[in-house]
Parts: sequence; C-alpha cells; structure tokens
Amino acid sequence: MSRRKAATKREILPDSKYHNLVVAKCINVVMWDGKKEVAENIVYGAMDKLKTITKDKDELTLFLEAVDALKPSVEVKGRRVGGATYQVPVEVRAERQQTLALRWLVMFARKRGERSMVDRLFGEMRDALNGTGGAFKKKLDTHRMAEANKAFAHFRW
Repeated sequence: MSRRKAATKREILPDSKYHNLVVAKCINVVMWDGKKEVAENIVYGAMDKLKTITKDKDELTLFLEAVDALKPSVEVKGRRVGGATYQVPVEVRAERQQTLALRWLVMFARKRGERSMVDRLFGEMRDALNGTGGAFKKKLDTHRMAEANKAFAHFRW
C-alpha cells in the first residue's frame, strides 16, 4: 500500500469564449511554456475556420464532434505474467477517452505540413470529422491492437 496521499484532480475552469470545459482542456494541451494566450489564439482561430465547413452547425458542435470521433473505446495495457508481458485489452474510462482524443488531435496537428498551427489544428479537426487523418488512424490502430490481443483479455485485473 502506498504511503502517499491519493492524487487529486485539479479543477479546470471553462474557457472564456465558449464556456466549455473541452475547449479549455484543448487549450491546455496546445499550450507550451505557459503561454496560454497564444494557445487560446490557436484554438479559437482553428474553431473560427471550422465555421467555413458547414452552415447548419456552429463551430463548437463541430469541434465536439471531431473530439468524439477520436475517442477510443478500448486500448491495450502491458500486463506481466510470469516472464512474459501480454498486451491486455481494457476499456477506456470516459475521462481518459477525452484526454487521449485531445492529445492525439494536437500531436498529429503539430506533425502536419501547413504553415501555421491554426491551419494544422483546423486540418486535423476537419480530417477527424471526415474519418481520415493521423489522429483518426491512431484511434483505429488502437482498436485494431485491442482486437488482435482479445485472446489475452482473461489477464485483465
């Protein structure tokens, strides 16, 4: 049993423009070196570009749909049994689903070739809505890995 105190989650306040927690978390993932205003400008700029995709939905709805499209339902975790390590498929909690989706969205946006981070983030969101792009492929690979290792599901703890 650990002698440490249980970890506590920090409360994240909603963002100032959309009053949404998911947008605030996305801003925090984009942020580097504590430059929150720069991160806000990047995320809000990408969301403003999302307006141009369709007229019947607002940019917040499109952003939330893009994040939902990237949420994995299962992942694999290493489990050591004897001398071997098995990749055991486990279901992902809702909070971790959102965290992984935002992390993958920003990670693959940073790897894109567009000139500005606003364009990169917008491109990755657009690709997530269309079911393409690096982050969506990562989700599919995660699901495929869990499916391939379904035989080790009995090692779940």
